[in-house]
Amino acid sequence: MFRTLDEKVLVAGQIDESDVAQAAAAGVTTIVNNRPDGEEPGQPEGASIESAARSAGLDYVHIPVAGGLSADQVEAMADAIDAAPGKMLLFCRSGTRSTYLWALARARSGADGERLAEQAAEAGYDLSPILPHLKR
Repeated sequence: MFRTLDEKVLVAGQIDESDVAQAAAAGVTTIVNNRPDGEEPGQPEGASIESAARSAGLDYVHIPVAGGLSADQVEAMADAIDAAPGKMLLFCRSGTRSTYLWALARARSGADGERLAEQAAEAGYDLSPILPHLKR
């Protein structure tokens, strides 16, 4: 269920409270939710996942993305990556938005865009729509 983007970051589609223990067992110390509440019927509320994360001793960050990515969201993701004391789990509906934010944040910090695209592809995600934004 969790896919590896790099040595620090895992990504997944929608998780629920029961997935938090699995994340903690995988060494995750921070969960980042990139999904706005109410995006689709039946979606778990962010507050319930946050409560489960905090009960498990994990940090929780909410950077909701809807209708495109902003510079503020990329900066917030970069800050979250920098602040996380260990592994992170990013999630959204399918993992794509989270992977895009991860790649843009890493590129902002100087990572090579082509390598980021390779890492994303190894995890099953296509960065071609944002590849021009990953090159310096």
